[in-house]
Amino acid sequence: MHNKTRTKNHIETEAIRTQIERSQFLEHSNPLYLTSSYIFEDAEDMRASFADEKQRNIYSRYTNPNNSEFVDKVCRMEGAENGYAFATGMSAVFSTFAALLDSGDHIVSCQSIFGSTQTLFNNILPKWNISTSYFRINEIDRIESLIQPNTKILYAESPTNPAVDILDLTLLGDLAKKHNLIFIVDNCFATPYLQQPIKFGAHLVIHSATKLMDGQGRVLGGVTVGSSELIQKIYLFSRNTGPALSPFNAWILSKSLETLPVRVEKHCDNALKIAEFLEGHDKVNFVKYPFLKSHPQYQLAQNQMKLGGNVVAFEIKGGIDAGRNFLNAIQLLSLSANLGDTRSIVTHPASTTHAKLSEEDRLKTGITGGLIRVSVGLEHPEDIINDLNQALN
Repeated sequence: MHNKTRTKNHIETEAIRTQIERSQFLEHSNPLYLTSSYIFEDAEDMRASFADEKQRNIYSRYTNPNNSEFVDKVCRMEGAENGYAFATGMSAVFSTFAALLDSGDHIVSCQSIFGSTQTLFNNILPKWNISTSYFRINEIDRIESLIQPNTKILYAESPTNPAVDILDLTLLGDLAKKHNLIFIVDNCFATPYLQQPIKFGAHLVIHSATKLMDGQGRVLGGVTVGSSELIQKIYLFSRNTGPALSPFNAWILSKSLETLPVRVEKHCDNALKIAEFLEGHDKVNFVKYPFLKSHPQYQLAQNQMKLGGNVVAFEIKGGIDAGRNFLNAIQLLSLSANLGDTRSIVTHPASTTHAKLSEEDRLKTGITGGLIRVSVGLEHPEDIINDLNQALN
């Protein structure tokens, strides 16, 4: 957990110039702090530190200089007050909900969310008598009817995973304010470069830093940023349960953020070209990309996002078998469950990431049998298109 106040610069500058204090060696690039613990000057220093009378590093499960730098960068890019870094994106999701919810509490969530998050809501949180009600993308007007006296959190992803739908964050923020709910947004697909949910009323923003924040498929990581009051609860929960990000991964992620804006710009440029190609292909039923004019929430995406992101979803004619055959025909692109890599990746959600959901639940989240998710990388767009084209044909 880290909080630092100074002049606010443009997001590209914040990504590069947000750094922890230099050591006596005056290094230009910050070093790795590979230590499990820290020493104290005397008994009083130790007492005051454990009594939280001092803001300092005690144990790397609590805080570490590399973690602090990474969190501080994300906070400044998202416009958040504070944050905490986690070992994975899902540890960020679980720890955030576990820290804020009590037995008997209720969540209202969009149905279109990451498969592991849905498993958390459906199979794990109910063990502690925490329930979830879902609304679908086309049922925004139903949200208010789902709110109960014990509802505590309103949760959404935008763009959604994997169907790439867009939710009206201002509308959700207004509903959360009206009903005194904690509004949490998974901003993984957009990154803080393309969208800052706090501007639209979000109290907390979650990222799987494994994706575009790292951008090269090297390390796992997660982060939650937002209101200092809520982050304090998440921090206290996490320092006792141990999901902290490793200092090495934090160092990698902090360096990766320095190039996030330029990488994401190129990802988005490539993705739009791929989406336009797919839209004209006779083997494709439909294409979903936020900055395609045919996207159902195109205008909303224009209002909320700087660019459309790097993920394109499209449906192949022929259903689930056609989806599998397409994966088997891919030659250049990678078959992987990850996204946000320099390398383009294709996934068939119905037979992989969301295979454990019933067909009915998959369809509720927009996952048809022939749906393909492409995480568009940084290769030359013509080469990506050629591989997709030969696999479709």
